[in-house]
Amino acid sequence: MKVLNLIIKQKYFDAILAGRKVQEFREVRPTTIKKLLQLDADGFEVEDEHGNAQPIKYDAIQFYVGYNKDRDSALVEVLGAHCEVFVDADGNPITYEYGKDKGGNPLEWWAEQVVYDLGKVLSHNIRDKSKTI
Repeated sequence: MKVLNLIIKQKYFDAILAGRKVQEFREVRPTTIKKLLQLDADGFEVEDEHGNAQPIKYDAIQFYVGYNKDRDSALVEVLGAHCEVFVDADGNPITYEYGKDKGGNPLEWWAEQVVYDLGKVLSHNIRDKSKTI
């Protein structure tokens, strides 16, 4: 099983366990692109026939609440995932520069996010001091 590990806040964790939060959104950044999107041999995003970036296919997401050693966690099924590009008021993709290519030219990135459709909670570990759902 291919699992993505993510840190979330307690209120979102509780909503997932209660079935009120059925999607998880993660912004794609230069620091997270390797764990969120499929990349080709040159490190560029793999795109579908419509030019949309393709998320890495995960079977489940392991959610952790915060960074403490003793924390709530849950393994949640992923039903599907897709990418959404952020656009401005005119419908144009929002871009930003980060890093440089081999020639020293700035790299232009599209602001985008991966949307994960969540399924059933496969397992969970709730610490004693946590809120009840």
